Amino acid sequence: MSKLAAFGGTAVVPREMRRVEWPRVEDDDRKAVMDALDGALVSDTDGVNPVAVLENSWADHFGFGHCVAVSNGTAALSLALAALGVGPGDEVIVPALSFIATGLAPVHQMAVPVFADIDPVTFNIDPDDIERRITDKTAAIIPVHLHGAPADMDRITAIAARHGIPVIEDAAQAPGATHRGRPVGGIGTAGAFSLQVSKNIPTCGEGGLLVTGDAELAAAMRRGRQFGEVIESGRDRDYISYGLGWNHKMNGLQAAFTTAQLARFDEYERARQHNVTTFLARLAKLPGLQVPTALPDTTHVWHILRFRFDPAAFGLDGVRPEALRSTLRRLLRAEGVPMSQYQLMPLPDQKVFVDRLGFGSGYPWSVTGAPATVAGEGYPVTRAVIADSLTIQKRHLNPGAGELLDLYADAFEKVWANSDMVATLAKAASS
Repeated sequence: MSKLAAFGGTAVVPREMRRVEWPRVEDDDRKAVMDALDGALVSDTDGVNPVAVLENSWADHFGFGHCVAVSNGTAALSLALAALGVGPGDEVIVPALSFIATGLAPVHQMAVPVFADIDPVTFNIDPDDIERRITDKTAAIIPVHLHGAPADMDRITAIAARHGIPVIEDAAQAPGATHRGRPVGGIGTAGAFSLQVSKNIPTCGEGGLLVTGDAELAAAMRRGRQFGEVIESGRDRDYISYGLGWNHKMNGLQAAFTTAQLARFDEYERARQHNVTTFLARLAKLPGLQVPTALPDTTHVWHILRFRFDPAAFGLDGVRPEALRSTLRRLLRAEGVPMSQYQLMPLPDQKVFVDRLGFGSGYPWSVTGAPATVAGEGYPVTRAVIADSLTIQKRHLNPGAGELLDLYADAFEKVWANSDMVATLAKAASS
């Protein structure tokens, strides 16, 4: 049995292999950005510009009816809600486990986020809990395709249809994921993507995209991204705001970079699917370890890999999940596997929601009379997942990461082979 690196043994992953480039910046990306410098740098320019090219390329590639490029994924969610008329007095159901932007987007519209618990396997919003939380104030549902795993869109859209509620898909982490053969983002009323530099299809910084099959909704989103104005090719700009708008435009350099990345996405995705599924197949054999998975007839795009650890299945009855998690984090990181926590608390425990730090005087919560959120209460599945899980991020997105993932699997197997030491450390941490 090999000695653990945490106690003086040789780490499985050599130091020179631990730094992995993501995104991969190729000559095509550099050329696209340089070419864009000689053209239109903003989206309100008449004629062909890099932003319009990205919008058309994204819609064509994934099969969306309309695509609207914006400044970031958070702006995309807020604009979708605004275009649907969500505002003061409304509630929007969101998952209790997600990035903060999902919960903040309704507040930006003076609407109240209502949190629902998640599924323990996919980590996506639980349709049963959605149904329990619908009221006459519910104006939208935002399912998140967390970590690249499609949410249960069949059930979610069926619930929404029964109640006449629009569905905005937060697909920030899931470009290319599919549910029953349909691309996520294009199943509900609208979909929002992030192009932030860490995403599966990135830009050179920040960016976002909105998609929809509804032409009128797309037009409302376009007005919203630029001061409420109507910007159309061949139409002189009149500088009239036809409704409330913001300055949420994307610039041409960001658009050109993403278009170049999009051209390589299918190649990258094939490599990622092979690398990640091979890696997970090895880890699935280890006792007490739940590997990421997806619903049947869906495509998971593995943006983040979340692993759950079960003390009882590990032979550690009575040990707190947090103790086993912290022990494994220490041992695996020493071997060169960058295990980390992602989301340190459920969204409803975030200070902005607990203390109602919105627009002053308790707005928007005071409009609906929503009961106060109490930190540490409710959402048992979300709390359990946060307590017993760790993630791997970014490194596996590089299509050349197969060899590295093999070493990660070797490291997991080495730690599991030292189960007596794991047990000793976890029990000490749990006491």
